[in-house]
Amino acid sequence: MIFAPPRICLALLALLGAVGFAAAAQGRLETKLAAPPASRVVAVDRIVAVVNDEVITQNDLAERVNLVVRQLQRGGGEIPSSELLSRQILERMINDLLQVQLAKENGIKVDDNTLDRTIERIAAENNLSMTDFRAALDKDGVRFPRFREDIRNEILLSRLREREVENGIVVTDAEVETEVARETREASSESEYRLSHVLVQVPPQASPEQIEQRRRRAVLALSELRKGANFAQIAATYSDAPDALQGGNLGWRSSARLPALFLETIEKLQPGDVSDVLKSPNGFHIVKLLEKRGKAAAAGVQQTHVRHILLRAREGLSEGEARDKLQRLRDRIAEGADFAELARINSEDASASKGGDLGWVAAGDTVPEFERAMNALKDKEVSAPIQTPFGWHLVQVLERRSDELSEDRKKLAARQAIRARKADEAFQDWLRQSRDRAFVENRYDER
Repeated sequence: MIFAPPRICLALLALLGAVGFAAAAQGRLETKLAAPPASRVVAVDRIVAVVNDEVITQNDLAERVNLVVRQLQRGGGEIPSSELLSRQILERMINDLLQVQLAKENGIKVDDNTLDRTIERIAAENNLSMTDFRAALDKDGVRFPRFREDIRNEILLSRLREREVENGIVVTDAEVETEVARETREASSESEYRLSHVLVQVPPQASPEQIEQRRRRAVLALSELRKGANFAQIAATYSDAPDALQGGNLGWRSSARLPALFLETIEKLQPGDVSDVLKSPNGFHIVKLLEKRGKAAAAGVQQTHVRHILLRAREGLSEGEARDKLQRLRDRIAEGADFAELARINSEDASASKGGDLGWVAAGDTVPEFERAMNALKDKEVSAPIQTPFGWHLVQVLERRSDELSEDRKKLAARQAIRARKADEAFQDWLRQSRDRAFVENRYDER
């Protein structure tokens, strides 16, 4: 089986990640508080936050701030003042560490093989060998062991979100029908939006005084925007959202991926306009419409008729031996051997009995590595051996077609869009509640 899971688990394609984790550098609280020997003077690494029984130190924070500053400089992004940037990053580190703790408490683990394959894919998607990738990290001042543990924690958090939030999302048939009808009505209208936003969060069970304080913060941010301040700078300064340091950039979102509160507002905006302060259960929002466009035509879908031969590395068959065996099979096919017959004899996929035939597949149906290889082939061409998380493959494209988007596919797309929107909202709710239950002490202002 090479078909993709119903969700994309990670956003790990950037070379260094967005902010990363403090967890790999954390010690237990009692370790950090241990007194130095009386016989010598030791510079103490100040604790800036306590999260349950773990801590974040000034050195941890400084290392992360330096990394983010380098990233912003390289990308040409706005760099807030050191004080504001440190506060933003510390909040992100607290949330990340809390989630890592919850994942471990729930027995969620990431084995070394999964971690190694993920890092190899990140390197490949940056067109780098592992040697060059490690050199690039080193050039940016990122220690590979630290990077490796950051990625392990990214996977942990993805699995935690799936378990605690996404598995509980329910999408009803009535919601799907309504969404499909709306999509049909808006098929030719401008229904995709590129947005940036500022979120000033309100903690769960906040007092009226706390709510008013957070509202005034949002109003102050809007006031500066109305005076012509740079939106990215304001987002980095005021926003509590995870994307604050990326200027609050939400990217392109279809109307199906937007909360009704946002959609009702941005439909009245022109590109470049900024909304008033919007109130939701999560807090106060300011939204900027950057661009809008007609949604990509949904009337048809490109499909590929494809077959493959799959070999899995196992005891008695190493990765290299699997690859070499497939290369020999490819040579035989080039000499006239029948692909389907070789698939029936050799393939370790359920499709072997059908000569490796996977039928007609569309974009997103298979894992990315398989899809890239498939898309690069001409009709009837057989790929070189390629590796995916499932093993080693020979891939052959039989034919291609552009077909009408079936009713089932329309409903599936609608269900996925609704699920993604609900998951975004539910995750923010869950994170606020989790933090409210935890012991979190922010000591940044203690000098």
